[in-house]
Amino acid sequence: MIDRILGRIQMRLAAALTAALFMSACGSSSSANPPPTAPPTPPPPTVAELNDASRFAAQATFGLGYNEIDALARQGKEDWLSGQFATPTTDHVSIVADLVQRRDAGEFAPFEDDIEYLILFRRLAWWHRTATAPDALRQRVAFALSEILVVSDNVDDLIVNPFALSDYYDTLLTHAFGNYRDLLSAVSLHPTMGIYLSHVNNRRSDPDNNIFPDENYAREVMQLFSIGLFELNVDGSLRLDSGGDPIPTYSNVEIREFAKIFTGLSFGGPNAFFGNPYPEFQSPMQMFDAQHEPGVKNLLNGTVVPAGQTGMQDIDAAIDNLFNHPNVGPFIGKQLIQRLVTSNPSSAYIERVARAFNGDNTGVRGDMQATLRAVLLDPEATVAPMTMSDFGKLREPVVRYASLLRQFGANSSDGFIANSGYFLQALAKQHPLSAPSVFNFFLPVHSPAGEIAAAGLVAPEFQITTSNSIVGISNLMDFVVLADFVTDSPEPFPAVTLNYDDYIAIAGDVGALIGRLDIVLTAGTLDAATRQAIEGVIADIDDLNLRTRIAIYMFLLSSDYAVRQ
Repeated sequence: MIDRILGRIQMRLAAALTAALFMSACGSSSSANPPPTAPPTPPPPTVAELNDASRFAAQATFGLGYNEIDALARQGKEDWLSGQFATPTTDHVSIVADLVQRRDAGEFAPFEDDIEYLILFRRLAWWHRTATAPDALRQRVAFALSEILVVSDNVDDLIVNPFALSDYYDTLLTHAFGNYRDLLSAVSLHPTMGIYLSHVNNRRSDPDNNIFPDENYAREVMQLFSIGLFELNVDGSLRLDSGGDPIPTYSNVEIREFAKIFTGLSFGGPNAFFGNPYPEFQSPMQMFDAQHEPGVKNLLNGTVVPAGQTGMQDIDAAIDNLFNHPNVGPFIGKQLIQRLVTSNPSSAYIERVARAFNGDNTGVRGDMQATLRAVLLDPEATVAPMTMSDFGKLREPVVRYASLLRQFGANSSDGFIANSGYFLQALAKQHPLSAPSVFNFFLPVHSPAGEIAAAGLVAPEFQITTSNSIVGISNLMDFVVLADFVTDSPEPFPAVTLNYDDYIAIAGDVGALIGRLDIVLTAGTLDAATRQAIEGVIADIDDLNLRTRIAIYMFLLSSDYAVRQ
């Protein structure tokens, strides 16, 4: 027995010794061999890759500078989008609150009692965030949404309170990457929308006193914010009845029924009561059931909202009814394509985006991230430019101006990009959240007379493009690039400057300068005749600073830049 025990001990010792020798051998081998070499540095992006990244940036942001375009080309579009979806929101209200506090502290004396400052604050916040925010995709998408879910400062109660429009815009930012159902609900309950489309303090019926629910919001939430006027196929084409006519999505009956839904809402916040005339813009509107229309409501597609529910239950049911309508995917999806990518998407492009909205692949209806991926990564959005004659869109004035600030590194002595935007608005007839009506500055179906209309195409931005606005935007580019009047910064804010140093550094080589600007501004689509015209002018300018500015100015005035391919 002892022999067997000793034998087992010897076997264990031998095994342990073998393991130790093996580990020792591994260790000595590891220490003897050099560490693994780092993977080779990937080559820099090609010009074609940089142009592709620049074109994508023009669709997904207000514009990126050369170094950011280079980084995007190296990272890839998918990863860039994922990074942007994960980037925290940079809000507008915090800037407005700081400006109000500074005003109240007398920093803006002697104008501390001047209402003009309160009118300016939300504008200052918009331009600073747009020019500098790291969540570049979110800021661009929010602007697109602001042209679909429209409110405007052409209402007195909204223009004089700096939180009214800034908080509304923050609502668009908050839900830009969330779910469209939540966005539609938040917009419906926002006091700014309540004022703009008059469903705040909307009372239940009182026929004896000739009081009936206001129908304004009920109409526009259907016509503009969700389903449109006519029933659509998933590819955005019109559904037709047996007689070949478009089928209306709703009638005056449904408008009256939805108007009943949006009764009983008033301003929220402390000490809220129905009929409160003093807006609280940073709290959703509050339901007061005593003023909510009771009874059954008959909504779209045979949906019946039962009697006996609370007002908020009725609103939730109505939002669900709108959100689940089959029109929402193609109706909203097409407008997002138009705002970000191209004015005339094919029916196949619209269908792919609508199906992404519908959740065909994700199982989640209304997922904005899935919808935006479909919009921005669609084969039509990423196809080589100028391969489709009906592809592209006119850059609207706000985008042209904001892009200039981002692409050339707008800065100031204190880092704040102060801009009132009044100069742009006077010259080009556009400013964020200042549309003349709920129909925005231009209609998505606008088709200017001439070749575009004859071809059956639309060009929405041409609705605000006149001879005066063309001259105006040209003058604006002149003031910004050549005269260093970058923004109309009110006192006491410091002047804003742009940075052309990287371009001046290569301006000794005319071809290199134009090539770099072609990447950043026109994504490689600069026409040969335009290139020759720019070269012919700047080659005779010896001052490299002036040469650079003239080149940029000529790019910005070219049709190659104005019409984005």
